[in-house]
Amino acid sequence: MAKQTENGLMAKAKKTQLDQSTEEKIKAAAGIVFTKKGYGNARTRDIAEEAGINLALLNYYFRSKEKLFQIVMAERIEKLFGVLAPVLNDAETTLDEKLEKITENYIDMLLEHPDLPIFVLSEIRSNPEQLANRVQAPKLLKDSVFVKQLAERRSDINPLHFIINLLGMNLFPFVAKPVLQPVLGSEDFYRQMMVQRKKLIPAWMKLMLDHG
Repeated sequence: MAKQTENGLMAKAKKTQLDQSTEEKIKAAAGIVFTKKGYGNARTRDIAEEAGINLALLNYYFRSKEKLFQIVMAERIEKLFGVLAPVLNDAETTLDEKLEKITENYIDMLLEHPDLPIFVLSEIRSNPEQLANRVQAPKLLKDSVFVKQLAERRSDINPLHFIINLLGMNLFPFVAKPVLQPVLGSEDFYRQMMVQRKKLIPAWMKLMLDHG
């Protein structure tokens, strides 16, 4: 009896692991297809083919394209903006340290997921309110420790301008990579430039604070 129970638990654990692996494979494939084609032009059949599974299996795990898109979109938004909130609200770090952490975290994350900003930004227009609520934009831009520190240092600077500049410097080279790549040459050189920006961006932002 104990042996049967143990075998049953092992089989259940194996199935759970297999389910998780299949779900992750489908979500990864969906991210690729949604990035290439956008939500409107993507078909569940395209996603199933990208994942290397049949359509019936995809429908078993995710009932509709809309549900799958919402899940993938939520995960992508969390990756893109999730690095921001903890740093902005860290009471233990200075404003300069926050600039360094935000830049380092963003560039490391975007080097690992270079298509992420294109995927999220391409869909922002379809539901901007949902995005603003998900990332708690009003709270971050008005009540964060970062904004209070900025006001103490430069009360004449609108924090929105400053955050837009900071995010733009981090995100734009990845959004514009298809245009920049032919100019920069190899992928290795592109990555070297992005790594260099970890030091350059905080330095440029500090100059804005000190001499703007």
